[in-house]
Amino acid sequence: MTKALVLGGGGVTGIAWHLGLLCGLQRAGLPLADADTIIGTSAGSVVGTLVAAGVDLEDAVKAQAQEVIAPPGRSGPRPGQWLATMSALLDPSIPPLQARARVGAMALEATTVDEEKWLARIGELLPTREWPDRDLRLVVVDTADGQDTVLTPASGAPLLQAVAASCAVPGLMPPVTIGAQRFMDGGVRLGAAADLAAGASRLVVFAPMAALSRDRIVDEMAASGAARTLLVEPDAAALEAFGPNFMDPVRRPAAVRAGLRQAEELAAAVRDVWS
Repeated sequence: MTKALVLGGGGVTGIAWHLGLLCGLQRAGLPLADADTIIGTSAGSVVGTLVAAGVDLEDAVKAQAQEVIAPPGRSGPRPGQWLATMSALLDPSIPPLQARARVGAMALEATTVDEEKWLARIGELLPTREWPDRDLRLVVVDTADGQDTVLTPASGAPLLQAVAASCAVPGLMPPVTIGAQRFMDGGVRLGAAADLAAGASRLVVFAPMAALSRDRIVDEMAASGAARTLLVEPDAAALEAFGPNFMDPVRRPAAVRAGLRQAEELAAAVRDVWS
């Protein structure tokens, strides 16, 4: 019996929520870090790397729970910028690959932070530059043609670039260079990449932004063939904790508390699938 943990995208607040859930479930005697396969997309690629590397979840939660004071006049990225570049993905009249390629062109043209600075920012979040000796799969999308790619320890891509690419939200962050290609956020694929867990018998999916593509995620879970599955998404209180800007670090403490609370409420359901 193999277990797969899928961690979807969700920005800064999604990272905090993921970690709260994982820590809360660990406290309940459900260490999902023992998954045979860990699949991460965008925010989930950061958390998946942390889990695969064996970070202390209690320490991670304490770090997320530290209050952040926004400086006067702060003007961080707004979700509206991201939604503008992603609108093509939600248009049923545009074939999916064509829509992704269109978003890729937008990502390449957008004015964002320099790629090296972006890599440095992601580097601050990671405990290692080496791939953990685990079945860790990180999802990215090629800006040229919209094809999704799964990066693994065997792919030859540096871990830092793999995570940074998976988190490169079109319009907000720069596409990341790996070899001769430029890659962007795996979330452009939509869904949560649960179908990449094919072969697992038990599957748990955390999806901070499930509301955008819930039907697709459910289809992915069915496509995995797993006998036992569970989709965990933010409840109304968690969404309120996230606020309107998924990239707002001020919201991290509320988001991690929401994850801890939901873990208590969902422990029995997770145990039925995982144990």
